[in-house]
Amino acid sequence: ALAEGQGTLEDLRNAFGKFDNVQVQEQVTFVTDDLDALYNETVSTQGLRWRLATLNRSLGSLRVGDFGFIFARPETGKTTFLASEITHMVSQTDGDILWFNNEEQGNKVGIRVYQATLGLTTKALFADKLANKEKYINLTNNRIKILDFEDSSNQARIESVLKQYNPALIIFDQIDKIRGFKGERNDLELKQIYQWAREISKTYAPVIAVSQASGEAEGKLFLTMDMVDGSKTAKQGEADWILGIGKEQDNTSRTRYFNISKNKLIGDEDTLPELRHGSTQVLIKPEIARYEDL
Repeated sequence: ALAEGQGTLEDLRNAFGKFDNVQVQEQVTFVTDDLDALYNETVSTQGLRWRLATLNRSLGSLRVGDFGFIFARPETGKTTFLASEITHMVSQTDGDILWFNNEEQGNKVGIRVYQATLGLTTKALFADKLANKEKYINLTNNRIKILDFEDSSNQARIESVLKQYNPALIIFDQIDKIRGFKGERNDLELKQIYQWAREISKTYAPVIAVSQASGEAEGKLFLTMDMVDGSKTAKQGEADWILGIGKEQDNTSRTRYFNISKNKLIGDEDTLPELRHGSTQVLIKPEIARYEDL
């Protein structure tokens, strides 16, 4: 009768009432409580290791679900840092490294990546382009993919690109410039961006983002969390790790000052607990786009 539209309201209630007693069984997956499995999955199995030994001893590997960012004042060496580290990481995985570039011109970034991969000055790089291109392909298999402004500044476009590739590492430089988020205040909009980046790291691959340091960091060597530009809490709260890079006001100095102001990473077997929030000095070699331990 109901199917023919002739039933009463009571008939309708009785028909739907049959579903009240049907329990939907959902598959629930709990985190393992096997200590050996926890150790093997989070500590002994390494993720992406850094070129800098100081970061392996303090932060340890980057794994799926890890989201962190570096911050510094302009002209400190943020792009050089990224180029130096990812060209070391690319040999550790079969996946792509996707670099969403919202900062300087993409072609310049590409040259920096070539330099960091081969450890060459621009003069030496261009002196034998054919041979150096072959060396670069052998070392990277063309798996470092840089996307410039039009493909890297919009949330929807970024998500579309991520679905097309097999990222092993994702770079957002500069993350604060990504569009597609709305907030009543600038800090709340930034919080949405950083929350989104955290989810990206869980879905696809670890994420390294780049942000600016505020004017308070000018001339400071060891940058603290409160010197992150645009936010005192919102951005910082979403990150697993935060690395500030400071420098002397003398632009001729090659010394850079690292300070890890946040570190929730598990680390590796060789990571040292006393260095989890450590401060250290490193050497920048901009002519070959690399950082080195001191």
